[in-house]
Amino acid sequence: MSILSDELAFAAARAPIQAAIAAATLVGRGDERAADQAAVDAMRKALNAMAIKGRIVIGEGERDDAPMLYIGEKVGTGQGPELDIALDPLEGTTLTAKAMANALSVMALAPRGSMLHAPDTYMEKLAIGPGFEEGIIDLDKPVEQNVRALARAKGVKNEEIGVCVLDRPRHAETIAALRTVGARVHLISDGDIAGVINCTKPKTGIDMYVGSGGAPEGVLAAAALKCVGGQFQGRLLFRNDQERARADRAGITDFKRLYMLDELVGEDAIFIATGVTPGSLLGGVKHKGGQVRTHTLVMNSATRTTSELRTEQLA
Repeated sequence: MSILSDELAFAAARAPIQAAIAAATLVGRGDERAADQAAVDAMRKALNAMAIKGRIVIGEGERDDAPMLYIGEKVGTGQGPELDIALDPLEGTTLTAKAMANALSVMALAPRGSMLHAPDTYMEKLAIGPGFEEGIIDLDKPVEQNVRALARAKGVKNEEIGVCVLDRPRHAETIAALRTVGARVHLISDGDIAGVINCTKPKTGIDMYVGSGGAPEGVLAAAALKCVGGQFQGRLLFRNDQERARADRAGITDFKRLYMLDELVGEDAIFIATGVTPGSLLGGVKHKGGQVRTHTLVMNSATRTTSELRTEQLA
């Protein structure tokens, strides 16, 4: 029997919920650092109240750079299951500061030793949602070929495939190729975890995510896709020797390796995301009549459940 019960998943949801509420007080105020710190403080407090033996494997950075929720930090009461925790208390600091859509507080939990300790580098990513034969996409193939393959698998035209891409100059050729083949390109300014997990829900209109973004965020997104049976492929990208050194410290030996989803998240996982600002998948934090309301996605691959949790508490 898995240690990842639904009871644990809903108990853990308190951490991103409290982080989202804290960050939401700073929506639109133009202070990214303050919003991020508020989320970190609230998430850490909630995690330390949990009956777990938790260890941060993806967090705010290495200990010298991050006083809280640093990689390797132990959280929880010290009683309960041994878990590795990947988190981003505020995914979308700029989105929050500018009161833009799709800012989230996210967290993934898995048994000790089952998540890749991804270094703080870029990762080339390709993801699709559930319901498709394994291997229909391939990061090493042209993006046009992946769109055609997904369209055939869905039984639709290329023009009906929605692809999410971070709006960055480095993706100009990818965007042009997607439009040439007829795909609908959904550009986002920030927040590629949200971009990937949008693939899990048909209502978003997004079928595929492609492009490069943070490697730690790639592991978090892979945990979400594991919970629903999606597919994810990633390869680390290095801009300089400093980033290669980070990978070496994280135990990475093959710098050109193509990681499949089960290599990023090797066992069952829980993934939780709470909306900070309203988005395509989750509503944002709302204050009404002395209450604060939240909207959270809770997914558990061990029990194959996906739930939407709406909470109300005194403001």
